[in-house]
Amino acid sequence: MRNTLFFLVLFGSMLFGQSNFYLGADLSYVNEVEDAGAVYRYKKKKIDPYQLFAQKKCNLVRLRLWHQPSHSPYSNLADVTKSIQRAKKQSMQVLLDFHYSDTWADPEKQYIPKAWSEISDLKILGDSVYQYTYKTLEHLFRLKQLPEIVQIGNETNSEILQPEGKHAEKINWEKNTFLLNQGLLAVKDFNEKHQTNIQRMLHIAQPENALWWFEEADQNGIENYEWIGLSYYPLWSKYTMEQLPEALSILKEKHQKEIMIVETAYPFTLTNIDKANNILNEKALLPEFPCSPEGQKKYMISLVNQAIKGGAKGVIYWEAAWVTSNAHTLWGHGSHWDNATFFDSSNQNEALPVFDFFNPKNYLFQNN
Repeated sequence: MRNTLFFLVLFGSMLFGQSNFYLGADLSYVNEVEDAGAVYRYKKKKIDPYQLFAQKKCNLVRLRLWHQPSHSPYSNLADVTKSIQRAKKQSMQVLLDFHYSDTWADPEKQYIPKAWSEISDLKILGDSVYQYTYKTLEHLFRLKQLPEIVQIGNETNSEILQPEGKHAEKINWEKNTFLLNQGLLAVKDFNEKHQTNIQRMLHIAQPENALWWFEEADQNGIENYEWIGLSYYPLWSKYTMEQLPEALSILKEKHQKEIMIVETAYPFTLTNIDKANNILNEKALLPEFPCSPEGQKKYMISLVNQAIKGGAKGVIYWEAAWVTSNAHTLWGHGSHWDNATFFDSSNQNEALPVFDFFNPKNYLFQNN
């Protein structure tokens, strides 16, 4: 019995060591909402959120990077640099998410940065992607704030760098491959010059889309990446949580890449406390997970266990700290996620039980 317990502890430690399994959070909004008056609390005491996430064993912080955002002074290079410094100070690793846009890039919109919008020559546009990626890493290198992983694009289900307001129904793979490969090549060249080992990730929303997208990407010559990143929101996916391991296994086996769920979330309440509508509403609920703090925690722990079954090496919660504040979004005043963060905005942003999702002890018996 003692030998069995020793094996479980040892195996769990190996599986969930910082370099082997990632339990992370996207904290892109923290600087903005703090500047807009938000305060985070743990056991009713004010606390630095980065300190709290590290204390709770979060080992990876995801941060989005917009090119030159006109609608916000945040998520630009200066803001992201500050966020990386905060994460590194707490000994957490960083996943830097290049959107290659001035605004939100997602399956429905991949808008080209305004600074590149008049470029018609594909080679020049590709060079812009390369130089921007490379110079960003050079900037962070000089400050000793390099990320451990970078995303070349965000939810790139459709063709990247499209004109604003346009959405290509069919991907031009010649263009798409060239541009994505230029971003990937920039990281490869940076690694070779500086003898670093920044990992590269491509990110697709929902596993059913990843299955066809990565097959077509392989056929069209996209190369030089180590990670497949997925958004998994049951509200928008055809896959149930029980079906998820099969999809992850297929992706891992077929493409020989590491897998990480880089976006997911679950509401702990349906109450909206500000003028910004909540994106996750009653349609996002699953029968087995009550809409409550404990239900949110149960969802996350269950999802990690399913991800492990499928061979994934990490799970990141999207915008775990986007609490309500005096900040404005493109669509409202406050937060569109206040009912799905790790803090109860109706109770002075008190930390919720879902923080236990970071505790590797929850997953030891998964491998018993």
